[in-house]
Amino acid sequence: MDFKDLQLSDDVMLAVEAAGYTVPTPIQEQAIPAVLAGRDVVGSAQTGTGKTAAFTLPMLTRFNNPGGLRGLIVEPTRELALQVEASLKQFSQFSPLRVGVMYGGVGYGEQSEKLKRGMDIWVGTPGRLLDYLERGELSLKDLEIVVLDEADRLLDMGFMPDVKRLLKQCPEKRQTLLFSATIPPEIESLAKWALKDPLTIQVGIRRAPSELVDHALYPVANAQKFELLHELLERTHYQSVIVFCRMKSGADMVAAKLLQEGHKVVAMHSDRSQKEREEALLGFREGKYEVLVATDIASRGLDIAGVTHVINYDVPQHPEDYVHRIGRTGRALTEGDAFTLFTSDDMTHVQAIERFIARPIQRKKLENFKYTYTVLLSLKDGEDLPKMRVAGGRVGSKGYSFAPARR
Repeated sequence: MDFKDLQLSDDVMLAVEAAGYTVPTPIQEQAIPAVLAGRDVVGSAQTGTGKTAAFTLPMLTRFNNPGGLRGLIVEPTRELALQVEASLKQFSQFSPLRVGVMYGGVGYGEQSEKLKRGMDIWVGTPGRLLDYLERGELSLKDLEIVVLDEADRLLDMGFMPDVKRLLKQCPEKRQTLLFSATIPPEIESLAKWALKDPLTIQVGIRRAPSELVDHALYPVANAQKFELLHELLERTHYQSVIVFCRMKSGADMVAAKLLQEGHKVVAMHSDRSQKEREEALLGFREGKYEVLVATDIASRGLDIAGVTHVINYDVPQHPEDYVHRIGRTGRALTEGDAFTLFTSDDMTHVQAIERFIARPIQRKKLENFKYTYTVLLSLKDGEDLPKMRVAGGRVGSKGYSFAPARR
């Protein structure tokens, strides 16, 4: 099958051909006919499978001509909203349809002006969309198609209450599309509540890291985490590195310390202003910064090419995020390396990741690094911490206890 077989409008096909696309990806081949037929869709697809075009191309074909706000695409972050808007503009370049984007962290002026002029499709983040609804400047009563994109990220970032508030403002008779890299139980519940008899499409579900990525675990005592991170960077030949932290405060702390050590580093997370985040991404892409310290806001969707190394300063709490994080390197048929620092407190999450990818992850130690003793250093690949009985027949709060440090 090629795009000509998918019954897209002439304007959209011109844009597809101008972009040099001829053969649809599996998610596009399955989703586009369903969306054109008016069906609700649950699409599970990884980053890089072409899912944005899977809903933007049929949406533009369905609307064809200007007629007021009929399409809404909800994104978890400003960066993703901007990327989807850019995709819509690319594929609507030969069409009279109007496309806009709204997100927080910036003033209301330009977005309010576009609202007054009228858009056929809005891409937006939940908070700013609700702001305009409460201000009475935005109405969703005539919507025909609603897209919840990166639904699992919307869930992880705490946006589900806002998403439900938005959906309650939409017409009951509508077409709803939900796309997500993973479908946890909470997303299944949302789909049952928000969608009607959806077609479920699963494409490219990746439970294993790319074979092009060499990844390993580095056990370390908690007090030495930054020291080990710094030493890894000193001994590694890299061009660009993403360091992932669990918390925004942790990302700021790590970035500040690396800056003191002389690294060209920038931090990126949801507390940074839109301008700061755009400058961070641009600077990282162009080589101004060699190290990007980020939360999981950078693990999916964002267009960041040429990353040679990924370091998990904090072990991700969700196994899927491990695959997504280290998937930021080893792209476009190039090899990459991923290091994960872990302490005894992370053991449960490490075990969950190894179950998810169905194999143990190699443990490594940095030669000639003066480790503070931790029982983790004596474990083999895939081995669990020993459960040790303590006085009174009880087990330690985490199911294990430690031998005293060796001096």
